[in-house]
Amino acid sequence: MALGLGDRRGQVFAGVVVLLAVVGVYLTLGPDPGGPQQGTEQVSADRTAEPAAPQTPVATASNAAFDIYSFLPMSKEELAAAADVAQRFITSYGTYRFDEDPAVYTDRLSVFTTADLAAALGRAVASPGTVEQNTADALVSEGSAQVKEIREVDRSSVIFVVTGTQRVTAKSGPTERSEEYAVTLTQIGSDWRVHDLQPADAGQEGDPPTGIEGVR
Repeated sequence: MALGLGDRRGQVFAGVVVLLAVVGVYLTLGPDPGGPQQGTEQVSADRTAEPAAPQTPVATASNAAFDIYSFLPMSKEELAAAADVAQRFITSYGTYRFDEDPAVYTDRLSVFTTADLAAALGRAVASPGTVEQNTADALVSEGSAQVKEIREVDRSSVIFVVTGTQRVTAKSGPTERSEEYAVTLTQIGSDWRVHDLQPADAGQEGDPPTGIEGVR
């Protein structure tokens, strides 16, 4: 059925009324265009928040004087004296000649050692196998030593780890070899004496000397 001009105008007017109603509802319930937007509110809150306080490190560098020797059971001078004996002993221990009387070598070491250790060293260097091997190879060894670290210290004894180096000349050719030793010193009066000698990876105070034949 065809609509007249009046009917069509009525429908258009009704549609406009519905559209205006929808727009009015949106403006009433929608966000306030003059108010802050959602993202802006978050940024503003973040900017006004107090910054986190930096964490204080547990340990800090300090220029304050710290005397480590005040925490040890012996003085700096006593430790230095013991270290000097350990170093000179290992130097002498690695110094010998094939034509030297083993007794002379033992006497030279006994200046640094207790009587028991001197006897043990004498038996080792005077063994027939060691003497024959060194003589056949015309072996001459020059020793040197350097204290590496303190392993243990108490009121009357200290254990140093000492690196001993031997520069060897022989018929079989020149060689250089190094080994680390645990050298135990005990204080006798005002003097220091080597009480025990072991390879550093096995040495313990009071153990009987072992492995010392390997040097010669």
